[in-house]
Amino acid sequence: MKNIVRHTVFWPVVALVALLLVNTIARPTFAKIVIQNGQLYGTPIEILRNSAPLMLVALGMTIVIATRGIDLSVGAMMAVSGSVALTIIDSSPTPEAPGVIALAIGAGVLATLLFGTWNGFLVSVLGIQPIIATLVLMLAGRGIALLITGGFITTVNSAPYKFISQGYVLGFPFAFFVSILAVTVVVLIQRKTALGMLTEAVGINPEASRLAGVRSRGIIWGAYAASGVLAGFAGILYSSNIMAADANAAGNLIELDAILAVVLGGTSLMGGKFSIAGTVIGVFTIQTLRSTIVFLGVPPPVSPVFLAGVVIVVVAVRSQLVRQTAARWFRAIRSTVRPLNSKVTS
Repeated sequence: MKNIVRHTVFWPVVALVALLLVNTIARPTFAKIVIQNGQLYGTPIEILRNSAPLMLVALGMTIVIATRGIDLSVGAMMAVSGSVALTIIDSSPTPEAPGVIALAIGAGVLATLLFGTWNGFLVSVLGIQPIIATLVLMLAGRGIALLITGGFITTVNSAPYKFISQGYVLGFPFAFFVSILAVTVVVLIQRKTALGMLTEAVGINPEASRLAGVRSRGIIWGAYAASGVLAGFAGILYSSNIMAADANAAGNLIELDAILAVVLGGTSLMGGKFSIAGTVIGVFTIQTLRSTIVFLGVPPPVSPVFLAGVVIVVVAVRSQLVRQTAARWFRAIRSTVRPLNSKVTS
């Protein structure tokens, strides 16, 4: 039992389950799922669908944070990816052709791969602090997206592109399967190969890992490139959901949600050990919180305060000091109850 409680994902799972229970008790319809035309609908299904962009971004953020870094440019890269993709589709005479859709997605993700590689170059080669290196692209990225769209919101009408975020497969949203695929790929690369161990080694002590023969520069560089690729696919999902390229709104502040999901999942911002499963749970927790705000009718001006309050409680529960204090109280109560039980028995 003690090993279960001490597991990295135990408290994140407890927080998510408690949040789902509170929602279900407050309004039983929260957990209701209906089937229409062979497709599943309901708040839980919407959570799975809407969490897809954040899931991709948070996975990339997990890898970057594991190397003792941070990536503040993921939201801007989402805007660039969506702008590139929709500009290509909008300029094509056949916006529904599979080749055009594939070209648009490939070009959008390629652009963010280049940006992620640039971030990695600044951090691993030039030695610039990650928060400063990625802040540059965070500020410039949306300007680049505006240049691509000419300063306007580009809208398209393409059923195949719309399907990416709004379509259904086997009753579930297609975006949910994109999340599953991304998680599977990251797990296979980071947990089924030596790369995950090397990433943790670089995050724990970059200099020691370099002296041990680990190519820390290449691993850090690759982490930011991977973050760029995942942010690019997230931008495709977001633009597919609204069928528009909005450089100002796409991925707005998603980097903060991604960092929060990683931390809630048990990954330390100090680098080293990381938990992909914890990140997945953290993403669902944040998306459930956002659905809770809407579902319970919390006024929009108050919603940030509500979100911050719940996050503080979740983080406090995982605090070492809080857990040690709770353990002392539990031992004190148990030591008090035992003599009383013995007296009653005698």
